[in-house]
This record gives sequence, C-alpha cells and structure tokens, in this order.
Amino acid sequence: MRKTWARPLRSAGYLLGGLPVAVATVVALPLLVLPSRARAWADWQRRRAGLLLGGPVLTRPAPPPGGPRAWWRRMRTDPDARRDLLWLPTQVATGLPFGLAALLCLGNILTGVWAMTLWWALPAQAVPKLLGDVPVTGWAVALTAAPLQIAVLTALAWWGGPPLARAQARICLAVLSPSAAQRLTRRVELLTRTRAEALDAHAAELRRIERDLHDGVQARLVAAAVRLGVARESLGGAQRDVAELVREAHEEIEEAMTELRTVVRTAYPPILADRGLGGALAALAAGCGVPAWAHIGDLGEIPAAVEAVAYFVVAEALTNTAKHGRATRAEVRVQRTGTGLSVQVTDDGIGDADETLGTGISGIRRRVLALDGSVLVTSPPGGPTTIAVEVPCGS
Repeated sequence: MRKTWARPLRSAGYLLGGLPVAVATVVALPLLVLPSRARAWADWQRRRAGLLLGGPVLTRPAPPPGGPRAWWRRMRTDPDARRDLLWLPTQVATGLPFGLAALLCLGNILTGVWAMTLWWALPAQAVPKLLGDVPVTGWAVALTAAPLQIAVLTALAWWGGPPLARAQARICLAVLSPSAAQRLTRRVELLTRTRAEALDAHAAELRRIERDLHDGVQARLVAAAVRLGVARESLGGAQRDVAELVREAHEEIEEAMTELRTVVRTAYPPILADRGLGGALAALAAGCGVPAWAHIGDLGEIPAAVEAVAYFVVAEALTNTAKHGRATRAEVRVQRTGTGLSVQVTDDGIGDADETLGTGISGIRRRVLALDGSVLVTSPPGGPTTIAVEVPCGS
C-alpha cells in the first residue's frame, strides 16, 4: 500500500514545493543573479529533480569569488553560469503553473472532504461550494457531488501528477545540464587527468624497481663477480678446467650486470632521481659525442612521467646528432610554457633525418604522443635539424 501511494505523494510534494520556490525566485531575483547564489540555487533544484527521477546528479564546483568584472567574465566564458541564470525564469515559468495546478487539485479535494462531512456545522453564510460554484446545502449534494469531486480530482492527481512532476524535473535537468559537446569535453578532461595520475603512479613504480635492482640484485651480482674474480686469480694450472669455468661464469655475470644497467636506465633513468631533470639534461649534453650546450629554464614541479619523456627525447636526439648527423655542435633548450614543457634539440649537421630508418625519432614520437604531446621535426637536406617537443604538464 505504501509503494502504491509513494509515487503520487512524491510527485505532489515536488509540484507543491516548486510553487514557493518559484515565488521566492521572483522575490529574491536581484540576489539570485549573483554567480555563487545562482549556482547554489540551481544545484538545489538539480538535486530535487534528481531525487524525483531517481538518478544521480553530479555536483559542480562553486564559482570563484570576484567583483562585477569577474561576474561578467564568467557570463561570457562559463556555460554553467549562463545556464544558472537561464534557470531562474524557467523555474518561474514552470514552478508557478505546475505548482498552482497541484495546489488547486489538492485544495479542491480537501474542500470536497470538508463539504461532505462538515457542511451541516457551518453557518448559512459560510456554505461551502464545490467546483462549478455548486453550494452544499443538504445531504443529497454532500453525498453525491462532493464524493464525485473527490474521486475525479484524486484520479487526476493519481494519474496526472507524476507525469507533470517528471516533466518539470526533466525541464530542470535539461536546462541545467551541459550539452553533449561539453559532457564530452569534461569526459576527456577526466580521462586526461586520470591517465596522468596513472602515468605518475607507473613512474613511481619504475623508480621503486630501479632502487630495488640497484640496491639488491645488482649489488649481489657485483659481489658475486668480485668473488669469482678472486677465485679465478687464485686457481693454479692444475685446476685449469675449474679456472675456465670460473672465468666463463665471471664474464657471464659481468654481461648480466651490463644488461641489467641498460634495463634500469630504460625503465627510469636513475640520474633523474639523483639530479632532477635539469641536472640530468646537463649531464646528457656534457656527455654528448659533439660539443653540446644545455639551456634549462625555470622548470618548477614536473610530473615524473613528463621528466622521463623529456630525458628520453634529449638522449635520443643527441645520440642521433653524434652518430648520424655529422654535426659539430648541438643545443638543448628546455623551458616551461604555461601548463606545458617545451623541449628543443638543434644541431648543425647534414639534416635529412628520416623517421623510417630507425633513427629513434619514431620512438620519441610514440612516447610524446602517449602524454598528448606534439613532435615537430625540421630537417631539410643540408641541415640544420631541429626536434621540437611540447608535453603538457598539467593534470
């Protein structure tokens, strides 16, 4: 029985609640046009509509404080702010007629109940009247017209109230909800932020693996290699076979350590943790096969994933310069550009770099595009060659 009456009662409460809200909107309109109050008022209506329709309604951040100039700027640039203001007249246009319809229906049901049961106790000048201006002056009218009015209006409220309330709630959410393009934009922003967080977590895990390999596995391999070296030197000619086996084991361990160092540097360069991005790039330039200069700006705080990509870009570009470019000098420029990081490597070599020949440019492009960055390679025949990379640093 409760479930049977729950939906009509919720609908009646929503419609009747919208009437004073609409009146308050008209009365307090000068105050509600302020961005923060319009947002709070609109969000309250969105929550009411969401509760009626049974769907979740995402909360929105409160607008930043500011004066008239900031308010006008938000009206021009923030679609949510414009929707909040648009909802004010829409609330009045829907809340008043829908709420009055629910109030008249409920009021006439109560009037019918009152006329049917208490008409006889009222003085003659206070005779109750039903719809159609029908006076209740005797039991015949009280027991026929009044119950008919109650039944008709109850059926109308039962069947017509929920659709009317849902229509008003849907209008509210339609006006206050972002468009499909804006929802897509926000979804992309969310995915970009979560991907950046995942990349940061991945970089932190790589740093942990690097520390474990460096402090654990690699240290043990070094100790084993030292012991094998000592054993190899101490074995005499009579034990030549054993010495040969020790020599082979010693060499294999040294090769394994070399491969392990390569894996560690590929996973996450330890120098980034030791010196930071600026120091690591300066070390790359100092160790380049041709004279190279590093110009590092004020980088600020950079996500670990972006640091690793920037280091890889410079390392690959300088390797190409030394091995294939026939250059006599190279320059590395790294700086912050708003919410991004700009990396540019230029050399005075022969140019004509071809990405399809395995020069490392394709690897640079893959890593940069994984962070929604951009890569521009300028390498005309005769040079110079410039690799310019932009990587977003924001979440």
